[in-house]
Amino acid sequence: MSKPQFETLLYDVEDGIATITLNRPDRLNAFTPKMMLDMIAAFDATDADDAVKAVIVTGAGRGFCAGADLGAGGGTFDQGAREAERRAAGDTGDVTRDGGGRVSLRIFESLKPVIAAVNGAAVGVGVTMQLPMDIRLASTDAKFGFVFARRGIALEACSSWFLPRLVGPPTALEWCYSGRVFSAQEAHAKGLVQALHAPEDLLPAARALATEFVANAAPMSMAVTRQLIWRGMVADHPMEAHRADSRSMRQRGASDDAREGIAAFLEKRPADFPDRVSKGLPDLWPEWQAPEYR
Repeated sequence: MSKPQFETLLYDVEDGIATITLNRPDRLNAFTPKMMLDMIAAFDATDADDAVKAVIVTGAGRGFCAGADLGAGGGTFDQGAREAERRAAGDTGDVTRDGGGRVSLRIFESLKPVIAAVNGAAVGVGVTMQLPMDIRLASTDAKFGFVFARRGIALEACSSWFLPRLVGPPTALEWCYSGRVFSAQEAHAKGLVQALHAPEDLLPAARALATEFVANAAPMSMAVTRQLIWRGMVADHPMEAHRADSRSMRQRGASDDAREGIAAFLEKRPADFPDRVSKGLPDLWPEWQAPEYR
């Protein structure tokens, strides 16, 4: 598969790990409609490529992402005043979709584990785009901020769904009401970030974690597990999880992956899992339908 090229991102695959680097360092990787499209396309690429078994997202230069690019001044968030740009980003008719939300929903649907390596400032959409990623590691120098109320707007990128599930409503509301920028140490203490690393150790730590996934886990099992966890968070009753788990155990238990995983364990050797995510996941939720935007 040819390597995708993007205007606002760097994209590299090595040893089963795709690294997506936000690449507007002169603007602290500020988010634009083009970056939105590039991010969606990058996750389309990682899902389609069986050579990719885990994904790392980081930023070039000093920042992870400084939020929306405010170069348009006071009209930055006025979709009506930016009609041509809005339509170029995929909006049709009178329907206006939040660009950060489109990225978050695409990451939510990822078939591969996603690790955020937060190397610097992450505010606005720079932090909300991380919320549907599975694991967040941060540099000790990183800073975070849900600054929307200080800009006269409110939450975006589906963060009103993700954030309170990650850190609880009181912390989510305090961060969002105040709009203050807070340290990586506070983000770690409140559960937004799983681990802190010295700046020079951040990417090696993210790669080490991704390598553990790549070396030991069946890609199809990771894809199924990711859906079991995320979809389970909106289930009305544990019975829904039991149904999906039971279908998974029946289908995955009869798979070539399961035979290989057990044989490798008994023979005390690394497993070489044959199933490919690109061939399609088992249907564990026959009643599941992703809601349409309308």
